[in-house]
Amino acid sequence: MDFIADILLIAGALGAGAYCFILSRRLRRFNDLEKGVGGAVAVLSAQVDDLTRTLSAAQGAASTSTRSLDGLTERAEAVARRLELLVASMHDIPQAAEPEPRREPAHPVVRQAGRPEDHEAGPRAERPAKADNEPDTTPMADPPPPEPVFRRHAPVAAGSAP
Repeated sequence: MDFIADILLIAGALGAGAYCFILSRRLRRFNDLEKGVGGAVAVLSAQVDDLTRTLSAAQGAASTSTRSLDGLTERAEAVARRLELLVASMHDIPQAAEPEPRREPAHPVVRQAGRPEDHEAGPRAERPAKADNEPDTTPMADPPPPEPVFRRHAPVAAGSAP
């Protein structure tokens, strides 16, 4: 009887050892960092860290925007109050019966761009001298066209084809 009990005890120990060996292999595959759940947990942990940093940056930007918007709102309310006061004060001003006509200058000055033949003979070579109190009536050159606000290409020289 003792012998049979020893054989059963040895068989049970061998079965438990085999079961532990199989469980160890399965657990190693389960926790493998590249293929198993361990890798998925590691990837998810890294993503949680990234999302935490992104969330804190977004909260900082939102709080900065909130402060900026609060300041702009206060300025807009102050301007609105001033505009209301100005509009209210406009009601107190008596209206003029007729607007004043626009005045033209006494002696308009007109100038024209110089011609090349004028420059060859010298400036004002053939023009008569004028009196000190006589207004200058020489034609004035047209002002240059305004520069564009945004330039995509280099400016084109006047007179050249694009």
